[in-house]
Amino acid sequence: MTTRILVSILVLSLFSCQNASEERTLLNPGISKELADFRKEQLSAINYNLSFSIPEKIEDSIPARLDLEVTISNTSEPLYLDFNVEKGHVNRVVANAEEITIQHKEEHIIIPSEHLKTGVNNVTIEFIAGEQSLNRNEDFLYTLLVPDRASTLFPVFDQPNLKAVYNLSITAPKDWEVLAGAPEVDQISEGDFITHNFGTSDKMSSYLFSFVAGKFSVANQKIADLDMNMLYRETDSAKIQASLNPIFELHAGAVDFLEDYTAYDFPFQKLDFAAIPIFQYGGMEHVGAIQYRESSLFLDNTATESQKLSRAKLIAHETSHMWFGDLVTMNWFNDVWMKEVFANFMADKIVNPAFPDVNHELLFVLSHYPSAYGEDRTQGSNPIRQQLDNLKNAGSLYGSIIYNKAPIMMRQLELATGKEAFQEGIQEYIKTYANDNAVWNDLVSILDTKTDVDLKKWSEVWVNQSGRPVISEELIYAEDGSIQSFYLTQQAEDGSDKIWPQTFKIGLVYPNSTQVITAAFVDQKLQLKKAEGLPKPQQIIYNYDGMGYGVFPQQEEDLLKIAFLNDEVARGYGYINTHENLLNARLDPVAVFDLYKKGLIAEKNALILNRISSQTQNLFWTYFTEMQRESHQEELEDLVYNQLQKDLPANSKKTLFGLFKAVAYSKSGKERLYAIWNQETEITNLKLNEDDYTSMAMTLALYGHENTTEILQKAEAAITNPDKKKRFQFLQPALSADETTRDRFFESLKDFKNREKESWVLSALGYINHPLRQESSVKHLKTSLELLEEIQLTGDIFFPKNWLNATIGNYSSEGAYQIREAFLENNSDLNPVLKNKLYQATDDLDRLHRMRSQLED
Repeated sequence: MTTRILVSILVLSLFSCQNASEERTLLNPGISKELADFRKEQLSAINYNLSFSIPEKIEDSIPARLDLEVTISNTSEPLYLDFNVEKGHVNRVVANAEEITIQHKEEHIIIPSEHLKTGVNNVTIEFIAGEQSLNRNEDFLYTLLVPDRASTLFPVFDQPNLKAVYNLSITAPKDWEVLAGAPEVDQISEGDFITHNFGTSDKMSSYLFSFVAGKFSVANQKIADLDMNMLYRETDSAKIQASLNPIFELHAGAVDFLEDYTAYDFPFQKLDFAAIPIFQYGGMEHVGAIQYRESSLFLDNTATESQKLSRAKLIAHETSHMWFGDLVTMNWFNDVWMKEVFANFMADKIVNPAFPDVNHELLFVLSHYPSAYGEDRTQGSNPIRQQLDNLKNAGSLYGSIIYNKAPIMMRQLELATGKEAFQEGIQEYIKTYANDNAVWNDLVSILDTKTDVDLKKWSEVWVNQSGRPVISEELIYAEDGSIQSFYLTQQAEDGSDKIWPQTFKIGLVYPNSTQVITAAFVDQKLQLKKAEGLPKPQQIIYNYDGMGYGVFPQQEEDLLKIAFLNDEVARGYGYINTHENLLNARLDPVAVFDLYKKGLIAEKNALILNRISSQTQNLFWTYFTEMQRESHQEELEDLVYNQLQKDLPANSKKTLFGLFKAVAYSKSGKERLYAIWNQETEITNLKLNEDDYTSMAMTLALYGHENTTEILQKAEAAITNPDKKKRFQFLQPALSADETTRDRFFESLKDFKNREKESWVLSALGYINHPLRQESSVKHLKTSLELLEEIQLTGDIFFPKNWLNATIGNYSSEGAYQIREAFLENNSDLNPVLKNKLYQATDDLDRLHRMRSQLED
């Protein structure tokens, strides 16, 4: 063998090894960052031509076809399309007019380099549609493809920075409606089926592609130049009549605001939406076809002001996404928070003019702080901006840090930058990155030119690090009783040396006035010079304006004064801060309970009353011992029931009734609740609808009312909506008084097919794991934790955390704590993001364990 041949063999071997190594790097389950980066350089001008043929029977598969047109700049590597379905779903592959061998492995379809060319390529794939994210039901279906689930439906480049256009054709039963992201251009009737052809869509990321098909009613309204269509299945005529106009008006109003704020016209061909009864979460911002949970949109005259506000904010949130997320999209899902923070931030601005009588500063505080603290105080706290190596883990990034802490951060950023400069920066950001992708530093670089604040340094702690500060006071009075010196110190709750630059106000309360001073933290310690020389106040209210973030001092002897503060924002945040100090074991639970009792009687603001009610339930069921709970149950039940008899607004009555229902498990409570359900007792100005009566019936079953069988039968017969009746029937085993029946139901959830209707599953788990049933259900906790990783793979983005909340998150016992600890010890390789979710869901367990340990010491 000659030297030249040996050299050639060595070179070829080296080249082959190098290619194999690169393929091993790029070809892994999911979409790795390496694969995404390579494809971003390799591909452009992507056009998906898709057709799906939906059969009448739910058990029949859906044949589909993809005709892909894509420009390729680099053919040294294969073309990798993501298709995360079982083997056997790919029937035929044609690349540039040549049929090729099917290569479907590691969740990808591979088109070898020899079948590619530089420039425009055409690939045809005939396949069976994947169903993991197709959400099929007997007479309707809908896609939900965020964050990486488009590849579970059809072959695609499933990464946000490869935007593409779509041409879609759907063949469906002739009595079905079909909604997609582009306008429908024609229909072709074929016997019992109709083919719906849609025009070329706007440019979008793969997770924003969607369609809805099924037996829906259709509503249409044109407001100004905006022609909107909605699909819905609601059958309650009162809800339909009361809701249609507000739904369309709220969308149109949001568009008007956003066009003005961003100085950019509505960016897509249309704004349509679908209301879906079993939708997994509040809404999803699909281009041209927003999807909502139906119960969030359809309200009747029994709706509280809080419910109307929630609907308005939801619609504003999803509409904001048309600009923030859909038009300008994050480059990679580690910046998914950017689209969510802007949607929430804008939603808060949009809702204000629609509800002029609402205190919107108070609404912001009550909407964001409790949820943000609920995760940021825990061992599982995470930064707003997280790391992500593979899109298969992207769903775990979602949570209250993104949805609730980020808007608080953004409000501080707006305060630091100035509202006018901030808006100018946003307008420049939208214009610069329209129909493209951006990262956080792209926005920071724009805003940095409009302020003297070092925003990169500022965002390092707010965006890239987790946790919150605990604020302490050093207050010295002079001999004449005036304030001699007043210092505040911040210390990171997690013990680190982080410092949060932030500005908030402090109220010094005097008999006839309140002196408000500003605290602007830059370093760890802050001297409040403006307070020096002022008389000694009766009370000090920290975070008076609700702009600060952290745990603030709260003296136990001043607790009852919170209920009578004149300023609504200060009063609302006072309740939140009380709860945080309770959780940090700085306040006695019974003293806090006394404050809540005062608040339930004295509070006139419906938003604050709702917060008091929520915190009362958490205190009662979690932080009271069983002995405390039993000794205070009758007192709380009577207090709330007596309040219901008073002349109060309907919103307050509905909130108080919710609290009453949550604690009325005594014999007298069950009889009172039964009398209301059976319409023997009528409470003036308490407006109840069919859903309320259904909920009451299920609560009575949970509490073990002696007429449970009759109650449930009557409740089921009264349900007129077929979707709601199916939900009621699904929940029956979880409501059963028979432990064996409940056990069988829980065991059935091991099969992912029985978990598909996630909101139903979560409701059922709430009944099974209710504190009144935990002696019989604690045995399921080990299994529920062992299912966690599978649930992440098969469920939608919020399901893993919600599953934990509905199972072990309901518990406060030492036994449940030990089950969690054993699980963590036996699963040391648990995905860190899932581990954080577990810590977030079980924060109460951690705190109660520490409290019990301290008592024993």
